Amino acid sequence: MLEPRLGFVVWSLWLLYWSLVPAVESGIGVNWGTLSFHRLKPSTVVDLLRENRIQKVKLFEADSDVLKALMGSGIQVMVGIPNEMLSALSSSPVAADFWVRRNLSAYIGGRRGADIRYVAVGNEPFLTSYNGQFQNFVIPAISNLQQSLVKANLAGYVKLVVPCNADAYESPGPPSQGAFRPELTQIITQLVQFLNSNGSPFVVNIYPFLSLYDNGDFPQDYAFFEGTTHPVTDASNVYTNAFDGNYDTLVAALSKLGYGQMPIVIGEIGWPSDGALGANVTAAKVFNQGLIYHIASNKGTPLRPGIPPMDVYLFSLLDEGAKSTLPGNFERHWGIFSFDGQAKYPLDLGLGKKELRNARNVQYLPSRWCVANPSSDLTNVVNHMRIACSVADCTTLNYGGSCNEIGEKGNVSYAFNSYYQLRMQDSQSCNFDGLGMITFLDPSVGDCRFLVGVGSDSSTSQTTYQWWVVVLLLILHGTFSLSK
Repeated sequence: MLEPRLGFVVWSLWLLYWSLVPAVESGIGVNWGTLSFHRLKPSTVVDLLRENRIQKVKLFEADSDVLKALMGSGIQVMVGIPNEMLSALSSSPVAADFWVRRNLSAYIGGRRGADIRYVAVGNEPFLTSYNGQFQNFVIPAISNLQQSLVKANLAGYVKLVVPCNADAYESPGPPSQGAFRPELTQIITQLVQFLNSNGSPFVVNIYPFLSLYDNGDFPQDYAFFEGTTHPVTDASNVYTNAFDGNYDTLVAALSKLGYGQMPIVIGEIGWPSDGALGANVTAAKVFNQGLIYHIASNKGTPLRPGIPPMDVYLFSLLDEGAKSTLPGNFERHWGIFSFDGQAKYPLDLGLGKKELRNARNVQYLPSRWCVANPSSDLTNVVNHMRIACSVADCTTLNYGGSCNEIGEKGNVSYAFNSYYQLRMQDSQSCNFDGLGMITFLDPSVGDCRFLVGVGSDSSTSQTTYQWWVVVLLLILHGTFSLSK
């Protein structure tokens, strides 16, 4: 073991080394969410990232298995802190110290460490639908975390950011009239002052698909990048796509606070491939490819000509079949890859590969499926389907989904199979009171894919998160000591 003073010198030299290494060029990254019934091994996903030369990844929490897999990969990481942890971190410097030590210091260090560049403090904590539930915790939380980074000698390397939803700002007219919501003005002003003083960018999530999905009068062609018959004119500026208009609304809002030159990172943007009208593989490919080419052109936007966003993180890397469908059934289908790491469509990320490469060495379950028994009377199948779909993912069966037109018996088979694969092909899970049967013939029809599950990944983000909540509560109540 290194003598303490020598260890500090080595640590300091490592930080100096990384401060002198040129940063990876700004470009395209991905969001890696893990809310899936069939999680790939983190090492498989890291190999997928490297195979596709993706050098930036954004995580929604500090999953230890994911961070371990990223160590030594050279991939830049933005690690997230869930909104539910902001209260504890805002009220306890000790909790902030503990989080930094456990989730940053434990993985950062040396050439074989994880290249964690950002910590996302919360995820869209100012979202209108939260009704202010988290917003008052943000500034105290980042203040405590910043002090913890200083104590850990990481403040010069790891930057704190707060991903905001685009509903944090608005405009009564064209983009140049953009401003932050009045009730957020004071908090956002404090936030951008903090970001500016620490060299951090403003992170925003922009979703043209949601604008189209939520508003029947929204011009469909304006959501894409191929020109529109409904341009928005703003004095001498003309906007032909929703992304530029939304982005410049933010630029105008920042300018009103005196920070018009603040760097901007797009934390989330993408298009779902299933689960709703307008959510399909063709539209997802057209949008994502158009976005990538638009960013790569370096044209910028009318208010920032020639200055594209610092970085853009596509949402998302993989489909997440365990996500909540409260916003819509499309929530489980944002991935550019399906849950098993298979590319949904050709996509040039502008990173040296003209098409996406599939995940390798995926450990599938055996090639067998659970379907409706053709000799059974299915008149009483409704309750079985309801139970199966309340647990497994049946969102592709809904109106607008890729399996919406496979017929009644096909719907039953799809529901049965989804549940069967979720239960790791347990033969009893295909019983359904004699209505189901196991087949070795793939029942997929056209674009409707009947999945085969992958081997279970023992890591569980939810378990990790619950453990952290317990620890932080113990810290706050003084019943947990951080002393060695």
